[in-house]
Amino acid sequence: METLEFVFQGDRAAAVPSHHAIAGVVSSGNLEVLVEGAAQDGAMRIVVNTAATGFGPIWRAVLTDFSVRHALANVLITINDAGATPAVVSLRLDQAVEEFEG
Repeated sequence: METLEFVFQGDRAAAVPSHHAIAGVVSSGNLEVLVEGAAQDGAMRIVVNTAATGFGPIWRAVLTDFSVRHALANVLITINDAGATPAVVSLRLDQAVEEFEG
């Protein structure tokens, strides 16, 4: 297991700070994304727990792209990964944010 943490500055606060959303399931080739409002000094913090070690640069690229499209502030995103591809990661993140924002 590897745990990675990324912090991106956000400019759009959660409408309901205590709200949360979840997308996906932890299974082979998939992942679970949990988005929750949390005090982060205006940032979006993303914690990745993954079984596939050594892919930090790829995670950074995918999550940087996500942060440009969804510059959320005061949000904690937790990803529990079981070997998902970058395309699946992007899809699940978008699904979770769509649910989170209502």
